[in-house]
Amino acid sequence: MLDIRQISSFADYFVICTAESERQIHAICETIDGALSKEGIKLYHREGTEDSGWVLLDFGQVIVHVFSTPLREYYNIENLWSQASQVVRIQ
Repeated sequence: MLDIRQISSFADYFVICTAESERQIHAICETIDGALSKEGIKLYHREGTEDSGWVLLDFGQVIVHVFSTPLREYYNIENLWSQASQVVRIQ
């Protein structure tokens, strides 16, 4: 998770994760959306599809990126947002 508050005006945090398959991308997205929905947090926009290898979930101040392994390596978002503070990293 990256804290982008100091360098972005459109969100506070990026959550970035990798999935091993289209089915896993779907499961991760549905689980995150379901859990946040139960807490009253609305999904404003969803971009991408499981078969594209990248799904973005926009919850307003928190944006979740779920990548396939090849696309996460290709886009290397952590490098693009290298000025952001890393809040937590789980491997």
